[in-house]
Amino acid sequence: MPVIPALKALLDSMPPAQPLDLTNLPTLRVAGLEGSNALAAMVAGTPPQVGAVTTAQVPVDGGEIMVRIYQPEGAGPHPMHIFYHGGGWMAGTIDEQFVDILCRERTALAGYVTIAVEYRLAPEHKFPVPLEDSYAALLWAAEHAREFDADPDLITVGGGSAGANLAAAVTLKARDKNGPHIAFQVLEVPALDLTLSGPGYELYGTGEYPLPLAEIEICRTAYLRTSEDQTNPYVSPLLAEDLSGLPPAHIISSEYDPLQFDGSRYADRLNAAGVKATFTLGSGQVHGSSQFTKMLPESAAWRDEILSALRSHAGQQTS
Repeated sequence: MPVIPALKALLDSMPPAQPLDLTNLPTLRVAGLEGSNALAAMVAGTPPQVGAVTTAQVPVDGGEIMVRIYQPEGAGPHPMHIFYHGGGWMAGTIDEQFVDILCRERTALAGYVTIAVEYRLAPEHKFPVPLEDSYAALLWAAEHAREFDADPDLITVGGGSAGANLAAAVTLKARDKNGPHIAFQVLEVPALDLTLSGPGYELYGTGEYPLPLAEIEICRTAYLRTSEDQTNPYVSPLLAEDLSGLPPAHIISSEYDPLQFDGSRYADRLNAAGVKATFTLGSGQVHGSSQFTKMLPESAAWRDEILSALRSHAGQQTS
């Protein structure tokens, strides 16, 4: 189907995106946060109330990172969901309103203790630092779960875009390192092949839609140490030789998105490896528009699909 008409009207009304300027990253990130929050005020739903929101510092190699913990109302232990924000590995933050609303929804409406992870960003911290931070947050959450009324045996992970890349890589690392058991993974508009070899880059990376190929290449260059990193399975989970033993997955990709085929190809490979994976194509959606839940019924349905999947997996274990 074509781009959702109301979404196309919004995109057409917005000024053309400016090329990423990496010469002043603090300014770029502040502007990105301000723009994201202004957009959220227009198009995102009302953040639901939760029982409590706190922060904690997680020790990592070379410092600390912050996590924000959302607890449901009522007694637990509750299942736990660890969320990794997007932003091309070089931007984004758990302070975005879109992230706060998503975490509140998964807490209030799906019954999870939700933990948002403020991993360190590239290019100051290239691969594998963002992944190592993300994995450290998983280890910390499993160790400290009972302190915030969560069940360490019922952990799920999720993320959007670059955050979905990190979530998928975390499941691989947890399997390889005999780390905490992960019961389920939710991957939204995931970037899973940083060789950029899927057909979506030619179809939808032209600049007509959000996330043009030129921007993806800038983010990839910022994240990776060398070009050889792009085939590392912790960078490109889609290229991992062995996907067996991973958690069940639900993957949703937008139709008009250069990353579209990363999601469908990964679902196919997981199923071929004996891992149950379901895939939904967000028809008419562009990269990031799934968060426009006040504006688009289709985005509200996307959110509800994920909440339903999380609720259905709250007590399931990986087979």
